[in-house]
Amino acid sequence: MKRTTLSIALAALFASAHVQAQQAAPAAAPAKTEATDEKVEKIVVTARRREETIQDVPVSVTAFTADNLSKSGTPDISALALSVPNTTLTASRGTNSTLTSFIRGVGQQDPVAGFEAGVGIYLDDIYLARPQGALADIYDVERVEVLRGPQGTLYGRNTIGGAVKYVTRKLSAKSDFRARLTVGEFSQRDLVLVGSVPLSDTFRVGATLARFDRGGFGTNFANGEDNYNKDVKAGRVSAEWTPNAKLFVRIAGDTTTDDSNPKHGHRLTPEATSGFQVRANEYDSDANLTSVLGRKQQVKASGGSALVEYQVTDTLTFKSVTASRNDTSYAPIDFDALNKVSFDVPALYKNKQKSQEFQFTYTGRSVQGVAGLYYLKANAYNKFDVRLLGTSTFTEDDVDTKAWAVFADASIDITPAFAVSVGGRYTVDERKAKVLRQIYLGTAGSPGMGNPSAVLFRTDTNLTNGELQREDKKFTPRLSFSVKASDTQNFYASVGKGFKGGSFDPRLNLVGTRLTVAQAQKGFAPENITTFELGLKSSYGGGALLTNIAAFSSDYRDVQVPGSVAIDTNGDGVDDSFAGVTTNAGRAKLKGFEVEAVARITDAFSITAMGGYIDADYTLFIGAGGANVTSQRDFQNTPRTTTNVKATYEWPLSMLGRTGKLAFSASAARRADTQQFEFAVPLLDQKAFSLYDASLVWSASNNKLRIGLHGKNLTDERYKIAGYNFPTLPSVADSSVLAFYGNPRQVFVTVDYRF
Repeated sequence: MKRTTLSIALAALFASAHVQAQQAAPAAAPAKTEATDEKVEKIVVTARRREETIQDVPVSVTAFTADNLSKSGTPDISALALSVPNTTLTASRGTNSTLTSFIRGVGQQDPVAGFEAGVGIYLDDIYLARPQGALADIYDVERVEVLRGPQGTLYGRNTIGGAVKYVTRKLSAKSDFRARLTVGEFSQRDLVLVGSVPLSDTFRVGATLARFDRGGFGTNFANGEDNYNKDVKAGRVSAEWTPNAKLFVRIAGDTTTDDSNPKHGHRLTPEATSGFQVRANEYDSDANLTSVLGRKQQVKASGGSALVEYQVTDTLTFKSVTASRNDTSYAPIDFDALNKVSFDVPALYKNKQKSQEFQFTYTGRSVQGVAGLYYLKANAYNKFDVRLLGTSTFTEDDVDTKAWAVFADASIDITPAFAVSVGGRYTVDERKAKVLRQIYLGTAGSPGMGNPSAVLFRTDTNLTNGELQREDKKFTPRLSFSVKASDTQNFYASVGKGFKGGSFDPRLNLVGTRLTVAQAQKGFAPENITTFELGLKSSYGGGALLTNIAAFSSDYRDVQVPGSVAIDTNGDGVDDSFAGVTTNAGRAKLKGFEVEAVARITDAFSITAMGGYIDADYTLFIGAGGANVTSQRDFQNTPRTTTNVKATYEWPLSMLGRTGKLAFSASAARRADTQQFEFAVPLLDQKAFSLYDASLVWSASNNKLRIGLHGKNLTDERYKIAGYNFPTLPSVADSSVLAFYGNPRQVFVTVDYRF
């Protein structure tokens, strides 16, 4: 379907409906200049493991209800970053569904094994240990919560930067069937089917099936296939048992398969040998690597969980969460983006995890709190070839993690207006790693990646006999004070510590980087952060205006910085390959503020806005070679300012024989200059840019039908979200800088129907 045809047809449809509404409706009442009695919707969150409104919880949290997400046509959590201050959520470079996430300057870009996430992703109460498959399409959720700052005293797994929580809805007591269809440009065809049935008064079953399909934004000229397309299938099943008012049990399982084409980068540098020139369309590529071990690009993720909640007394609740997850990724990464084997990396990622959490929640009259035990056992396995300059360098790494923790947090109401919260967490992280790195002659690949006849040239690293082990222990406390200055003013102040365990770089090269085994055994140390925060949550005009303001300052130490260095593998004095080097670069200071506001101007007109500012500076940065390069380093994926303003106007409208409301909303988001790495790369770094979205949504009064017309990135802004930077090899053909871009302008229609 052509873009212009679709846009004109849909605009005409809604314009016709609007004219009919004007003809049928009575004369409009004069506009009101003051807020009406209608309140802004109150959103309930579980940021502190108990239900509280956002205005009452003394934590920096932004929440999006399923209704909000439906009305705005939000496809996945990366789009939420435009509405959350000081937050970056994007697809990792060269992937469709691996998540890169940063909150308040803290995150992790490289998805290889051995690195803990700086921002935790949770499916209900289940921590996803690896980022592969974490960038999931949003479906079958009750809400999504984004918490900023270190999390540990309230959560099973400690996360140093923040947390993103998918909260799924419980099954209805009545039969419930829904369908959501999306049709749009680039041949977009999405379908989500949701159904649940009570089999008895106490037992219910439900299932969700989803299919997300879209053509590419560009073309891969090496094979004529779409680039940046989508081909995803997902499903979720659950069963809930409530034998009495005190006991609730849920068994759930989910699976996702991403069969999209490899997302190849756009080469920003010409190549002299073939005469390649940079292509005009940012979504085009000439990459010829399409498979790994004979398999096309694919990501499969699945998991199962068992939740048991038992109300021991009127004030004490016990919860058990048992979970298991697995994912496998076949990832063809073409670093040169040329139609030849010049710098290619076929990679295989496998992850598995098991976790158990026991939790007690107490909700007394003046004391509320949570205490728990958490255990995680996880394995991350990677293997890949680096096919470069006539050789194939094979790397295999296998990282085991065992972590357990005990945590508690209690809030005590000293007076009706003054409360103190105190919490603490003791964490033990055990890490064991195996790393094998070998160089084979020729670019046909290694035995480990499907070429059994390859000739071994040299083994650079062979640490497979238990040489790489470490254990990190840490106690991280949290203290906060909250003052209810009035019924509409809540002030809080908090200080908390965060911790992320150390590990080993899975791309260790002992020969190329001249490291001894003893040096390699040290690995890299844990990260630590201390964050101070002041916040004010206010309500005005009888609840017609809500504002949340927070100021924070963080002392960030032993920052883990993964990177690559050029090395000489054959001793001829010329760098001809790369090795991964991760260091604890040093210290940093992060400070800033965040403002969020929701205002109901009249019964029909509302505005939401947010703004974030962060001053993120390294105070000490020691490079891989030992030099102090502090003045040359900045934070990656951390724009200094983030802003968003959205306005919505609603009016009554009967359509398709039903009464309802038509809502028009428009938003503008702006992000300041952003670096892709800790050092400046002018070709890759993204200048400040703005994105404009709009939606026209009709909702039936009985909530059974909703039709929406949505436009994203209406000005068709081309903005970089990730990249690879390899400019230093001797051959121009292999010196490569690649960029990956956010989605172009998209227009699509959604239809939600509840049977």
